[in-house]
Amino acid sequence: MASERAPRRRPLVYIVLASAVVMGGTGVGTAYVKAQAHADVGRVTSAAAAAPVQAGASEEASVEPVADPTVEAEPTVEPDTLLSEAMKPVASAAEDGAEVSVAVLDVASGDSATYGDGTFDTASIVKVDILATLLLQAQDEDRSLTAQEKRYATSMIEISDNASATALWTAIGRAEGLAAANKRFGLTDTEGGTGMLWGLTQTTAADQLTLLRQVFAKSGDSGDTAEPSVLSAASRTYLQGLMGSIAEDQDWGVSAAAATSTAATADRRFALKNGWLPRTATGLWDINSIGRVTTADGREFLVAVVSNGNTTKAKGISLVESAARAAVSVFAAESGTDDQS
Repeated sequence: MASERAPRRRPLVYIVLASAVVMGGTGVGTAYVKAQAHADVGRVTSAAAAAPVQAGASEEASVEPVADPTVEAEPTVEPDTLLSEAMKPVASAAEDGAEVSVAVLDVASGDSATYGDGTFDTASIVKVDILATLLLQAQDEDRSLTAQEKRYATSMIEISDNASATALWTAIGRAEGLAAANKRFGLTDTEGGTGMLWGLTQTTAADQLTLLRQVFAKSGDSGDTAEPSVLSAASRTYLQGLMGSIAEDQDWGVSAAAATSTAATADRRFALKNGWLPRTATGLWDINSIGRVTTADGREFLVAVVSNGNTTKAKGISLVESAARAAVSVFAAESGTDDQS
């Protein structure tokens, strides 16, 4: 008598858990879970394949029903949530009273994330906005920057000269001129400082990321990407060049998330502008950094970090650099890499 065997189904569940290593060896988890269930296709015995099914034949010779339902579940975790997890150890290590906010964009994928939504003093990072405004105004007037404007721009960005910033702040029409340009750039939460106090311009990390999108956009004026810049290709190239040539003593901040370079300015894997300001009323420091970084695997990120309440400049720099590494690590983890220098 032929033996009887019930059809077997073998479920297969595959779970992938990816974790990212964040700054200084501190681990934070980022998980992506995929579940797939597959039912085995019914088997046809050799006897069934060789001859038609006849009365009295055993069930072994019958054709089992074919079932191959494929169910895929891929729960996604929002980048903001991943960044919030990555920032937990950074926030825990920060001094009491210190606040930090960070925004990051993965240039290749277009994905972005933001941690914190507070408003911060810009200090000298506003100098990028001032120069972007000047360049936009020059475009509107169909002219190039004058030789004097270029001298001011170079000193303002490369060595963070305040006198040059004051001259160009006046040239653009101060806060009113900045606001008009920022409306076109897409900034919604930035307000220029009163009078000549350009360093007390108020901004958010998200707005600074929006500004970086304008400065580092890949598109030309033809609008060949979803978010073309209102700055011309020539204006963007000029501003990027200055941010990539900052003085060596200002090589800190978001550059900590970039691959280590061999030294020469031309080989730098970053372009940035930093800002630092001790507040006379409290003695505490505002420390900020914005720019573009390239990681060891060649991926580009735009990163903006703003902070306040730091007891020293050095501690503020450490906080900003930790936040930049954490932000980049979120997207490095997605690609299966976490090699941050």
